Formats: sequence, structure tokens, C-alpha cells
Amino acid sequence: MLKTHPSTKIVLWAIAAIVSVWLVAPTLIVIPLSFTDKASLVFPPTGWSLRWYESFFMNPQWTTALGNSLLIGLLVAILATVLGLLAAMGLRNLVNKKLAGALTFGLLAPMVVPGIVLAIGVYSVFLQAGLLGTLLGFVFAHTVLALPFTVVAITAGFANFDERLELAAQSLGATPIVTFFKVTLPNIVPGMVSGALFAFVTSFDEVMVSLFIKSPYLETLPVLMYASVTRDTDPTLAAAATVILILTTAIVIGALVFTGRKKRG
Repeated sequence: MLKTHPSTKIVLWAIAAIVSVWLVAPTLIVIPLSFTDKASLVFPPTGWSLRWYESFFMNPQWTTALGNSLLIGLLVAILATVLGLLAAMGLRNLVNKKLAGALTFGLLAPMVVPGIVLAIGVYSVFLQAGLLGTLLGFVFAHTVLALPFTVVAITAGFANFDERLELAAQSLGATPIVTFFKVTLPNIVPGMVSGALFAFVTSFDEVMVSLFIKSPYLETLPVLMYASVTRDTDPTLAAAATVILILTTAIVIGALVFTGRKKRG
């Protein structure tokens, strides 16, 4: 194993720190903007106030959009994780590797297809199916976007799983269903949790497709934020962004703690 010179380590750590700050700083700037006492997005703030959080949480339009995003994200996380698990199991059991590769490419296509192209396609299909502006339509559309992440995460979980454990369980008389629930599933839970996390965040942050399928009666928080930018730019928008930032960060940390405990267990 090659040893890294101490000076090289320092340079690498410095580069990593600079890149981290470069990536995170624009996001963190939103937080002080949400506490400004001015009626505009001015940085740095000249004074501090909680009025914009009051404006956010006391406005039914904002809180309803937040509730819609949370509900849709939760439903998408569940559906995408179940479908991702079934897809990963199917790919795992395929003997034909070429077919498995082709199916994997198809499952991952939403990650590489431009969002506007996917949005137009979804809009056309949903218009004919009568799903525009419905909860079911949002869940189906967001699941398409989230499914690649759950497939990747769960497939990675299977890659680190020792198949001999399944053979040992079946040799002791366990049925395939019992083996799956008692042996396989507990070992891939970290991958499923990671996939569900990515699915939730993907749904919660999605804007492009949601703009095409929204209705006046059902819109998500990112869509309302986008609409707010086009109308006005008061710091309520920064308060909403901070709420999203805190929520997603808490979910990520919680998932990391959970998966870390499962791996140690």
C-alpha cells in the first residue's frame, strides 16, 4: 500500500475543504436571508426578524404546499422502494447478463433523460389518463424519477450480501419466503433505507415535472416557491428554502445514523 506524504495529505484536505465550502456556501446564505428584517432579499442582512417564518407558517397556501410535498414524498418513498426492491431482485436472478444490462439501462433512463423531455411526455400521458393535478398523478410521476435511485441503492445492498447465507437457511429447511424475510431482507435494509431517502428527497425537491402536472388545487412547495419567484421575491421564499434545507438535512442525518447502527449490528 502506498504511503501518502504528510504535505500531500494537507493539500488534499485543503482542496476538499475549498470544494466543500464552494458547494455548501450558496445554500447556507439562504439561512441568514430568511431572518432579515427587510422586505427584500439583501445579503448580508442589516437586521434580524422572524417575520418571514411567521409569514410562511401562518399562510395556508405555504403550509398546504408543504403538507402536499411531505405526503407525496412519503408515498413516493414507499412505492419507489417496493418497486426498486422487486426490480433489484429480478435483475439479481437474471441469468442472461445482456438482458439484465438492457433492463438496468431502462430503469436508470430517467436519471439521464432531460427533465423537460420527461415532463412533456408525462404531461401528454397524464392528460389522456385524467391524472393531471391529482395526488395519484404526482405520486406516479415522482416515482418514475425516484425509481432509479432506489434500484441503484438496493442493488448495491445485494452486491454486499453473502448469498451463502440464503443457501444455508434453505438447507436447514427454510422456505424461500421465510429465507427472504428472515435472512435476505434484514441484510439489505441499509440499502433500502438509502433508496427510500433518495426517493423522498427526489420527490420533495422536484420542480420541472411538477410544474407540468400541477393544478390550482394541488401544488408542491418547490412549485409554489418557483411561482413566488416570478411574482415577488420577499424573504418568505428564503424561509421556505430554509425549512426544506433543515428537513432534508435532518432526514439524511437520521438515515445515516440508522444505517450505521444496522451495519454495526
